[in-house]
Amino acid sequence: MADNPFHAKWSAQGHTLCLGHWIIHYQGLPLSLPDSKAENDMDTRGNFSYLFPDEDDFIEGTAEDDWIVANVDWLMDVFAQHHIPLDEEHLRWFYQAVNVADWRCGSCGGCI
Repeated sequence: MADNPFHAKWSAQGHTLCLGHWIIHYQGLPLSLPDSKAENDMDTRGNFSYLFPDEDDFIEGTAEDDWIVANVDWLMDVFAQHHIPLDEEHLRWFYQAVNVADWRCGSCGGCI
């Protein structure tokens, strides 16, 4: 398996997650995301609970295959703008990079 050419990071840390934005690179070059995606969680699948991070009951979000289908329209635009191959492998790599850094409102406990 090749290394993921995407790197994703959420800019905010600690108890201010909701104040951040996505920083995503493809092969080291920054990507521009649509405004509707740049400052929101990506709805990938995981447990984002601040209080119960190991409880399966708190897993939420969209699984990889379904997420790709639901988001392919805006991803096609981003990939075309940045000359990224639009194939299954790159779509999966994008999801996997974002999934590692994804978050949910309240997952940091700052608003509790």
